[in-house]
Amino acid sequence: MSDLTLTGLFFYPVKSLAGISLERAPVDARGIRYDRHWMVVDCEGRFLSQRELPTMTLIRTQLTTGALRLSAPGMPDLDLDLEGIREKRLLVSVWGDLIEAQFEGARASNWLTQYLGVDCRLVSMPKETTRQVDQRFAEVDDQVGFADGFPFLLISEASLVDLNSRLPEALPMRRFRPNLVVSGCEPYAEDSWRRIRVGDTAFRVVKPCSRCAITTINPETAEKGAEPLATLAGYRRDGNKVYFGQNLIHDQPGELKVGMPVEVLEVDDE
Repeated sequence: MSDLTLTGLFFYPVKSLAGISLERAPVDARGIRYDRHWMVVDCEGRFLSQRELPTMTLIRTQLTTGALRLSAPGMPDLDLDLEGIREKRLLVSVWGDLIEAQFEGARASNWLTQYLGVDCRLVSMPKETTRQVDQRFAEVDDQVGFADGFPFLLISEASLVDLNSRLPEALPMRRFRPNLVVSGCEPYAEDSWRRIRVGDTAFRVVKPCSRCAITTINPETAEKGAEPLATLAGYRRDGNKVYFGQNLIHDQPGELKVGMPVEVLEVDDE
């Protein structure tokens, strides 16, 4: 596996909105900088996602100089100052984790409420907040932003090629919302990896990623279908869950760049 290469690098500034393809990315304590740094919540602070609101996938995100920009069909662009003072705090929840978040203001709330058709708020994670990764899979100092559970999701190109060979219509990689895409291995080789290095950054491969209904939403149209979950259930099922990709935790901050070599440091003995 000496020819393993990082061929894709993605991040998702706002949880469950459209992601961004990168050529290089700084990595801080929570993962790729600004990955799931913002989140849409309801009036009670519970996170909202494409599971309930498929049209969230049509909201595009962009980090411009000093600003987060949101764009959506029929809406004016919304720019939010990255360094603006946000004094109001809200208690929000992500899969049972209660987190103190920063309120991004009425302008953002009104924009999202108008487009999504539900009363909602936009929040961000303060610099001083630490959301600890599930300690069943992590070390004490490991942390994450508003992602479901882990700082990184990795999928190999070969795994998607194999899945697409079984589907009636091929799906793009972005349908599965990875952070890292790797080429040069056999399909599902990542299932056996336990430690890898990308460039100078080491990662622990800690847990298979169970897939939800978001993978069945077309990111171009927000329409739902049966695939790929129906097909994955036929050969990637364990109990009542289906798996595709691996969750990773990084050992230290650094920088990632497309084209970097990927080295497998440890594999499962089984």
